[in-house]
Amino acid sequence: MPFRHPDRSDDLIARIEYEVRERLEEAIDYVCLEALVRERRDRGLPPPVADSVDDRRAYTDNVLTFLRLLGREIVTTEAQPRPAASSHSTADEQARLIGAQVALARTLPDYWQRFETISEAYLAGRASATHGDASGREGRGLLARLFGRR
Repeated sequence: MPFRHPDRSDDLIARIEYEVRERLEEAIDYVCLEALVRERRDRGLPPPVADSVDDRRAYTDNVLTFLRLLGREIVTTEAQPRPAASSHSTADEQARLIGAQVALARTLPDYWQRFETISEAYLAGRASATHGDASGREGRGLLARLFGRR
């Protein structure tokens, strides 16, 4: 693990970056898995499974949709440099969008409040797009294990 020397400032900066990225990925993972579970439950379908190519694709679509929404909705009064919009693959676009959110999370004092507001609206919008508000919640740990995420 590269962060064993707390007295080195470059390691501290790298650790902060890592911690923010990890927290953000976990939060996005929760929102997108929750959206997938709610949508499938509302449509009367079985829960998603890790081995399903279609379920993985639906999860990835949720991640990209949510990241794009965050990119549009979390705006600042400061000019934030935006990465180029073109990407060669879904993974490239996802990495670029997450990187932009990490930068915003590190600089905006109210980032997590904005994130929560947008997350709630996203989940509510996904629920109303299917069959109305779904009130049940799946445990994040189980879903994370299903999709091989931490």
